[in-house]
Amino acid sequence: MARHKICLLGGTGFVGKRLAARLSEAGHDIVILTRYATRHRDLLVLPTVRLVEGDVHHADFLRQQLKGRDTVINLIGILNEKGRSGKGFRRAHAELPEKIIEASREAGVHRLLHMSALHAARTAPSHYLRTKALGEEAVHRAENPDFHVTSFRPSVIFGPGDGFLNRFAGLLRLAPGVFPLACPGARFQPVYIEDVVRVFADSLDNHQTFGQRYDLCGPKIYRLREIVEYVVKLINKRVCVVGLPDGLSYLQAAMLEFAPGKPFSLDNYRSLQIDSICEKGFPEVFGITTTSLEEIAPGYLHR
Repeated sequence: MARHKICLLGGTGFVGKRLAARLSEAGHDIVILTRYATRHRDLLVLPTVRLVEGDVHHADFLRQQLKGRDTVINLIGILNEKGRSGKGFRRAHAELPEKIIEASREAGVHRLLHMSALHAARTAPSHYLRTKALGEEAVHRAENPDFHVTSFRPSVIFGPGDGFLNRFAGLLRLAPGVFPLACPGARFQPVYIEDVVRVFADSLDNHQTFGQRYDLCGPKIYRLREIVEYVVKLINKRVCVVGLPDGLSYLQAAMLEFAPGKPFSLDNYRSLQIDSICEKGFPEVFGITTTSLEEIAPGYLHR
């Protein structure tokens, strides 16, 4: 495999850190753009990684950092925004990809790997999914013989340090015997973090992936209630999970929007109206046997 000069956006997040480690191990030269370099000095233990501090939304900064790079990877995304207007989602998911395309064109970058979301669509019920669709469409419009794009649309991603199972584990440990769960029937097909970063890394030079959009899911479908009850078992906590009907689920989302950290929002509730599952199996082009939740979760949740 050729050694690439990569600019990684979102490299300090859950997926980004694991992807940076895999790419560094393969010898790629990686620049990670971040607004707060001192918070992420742990990444500097990776021998081919350099942190550059700045705002990726500033066109001049982005253009400058892409000069001399041949590949850009965009992992930036948010699950919630300040307020409820949708402007934060649009800025992160739709406007930023447009800026990346323009800066890539000016800097001579010829490869883009882009993180989208499963079932992103203009007609989706949530700001999150609608704006993810706009960003995905923007990067694929830019595909041409000199600029190759691949996008990935994962279901919920799990693994050590995730914000999904760990968040439920934290809430359950504080629960006073009863845990009211919104949208208990929502379905997920969780995909392991290492399977996700592997497909990103393996796509760099794989011409079969040029111009493609890939749905990424794990081997098994679960209802949200099943996942949360499994977490209860792993953390060995006596708590009863009570599934809320739709009306109370909506009410819970409306209330928790204003809680510190916004643990659940109306936009999250609307995203959960669409099952996060794949119509087909894992893309055959990658030759991966996907890893199940039960193989990994006990190792980082059980105490």
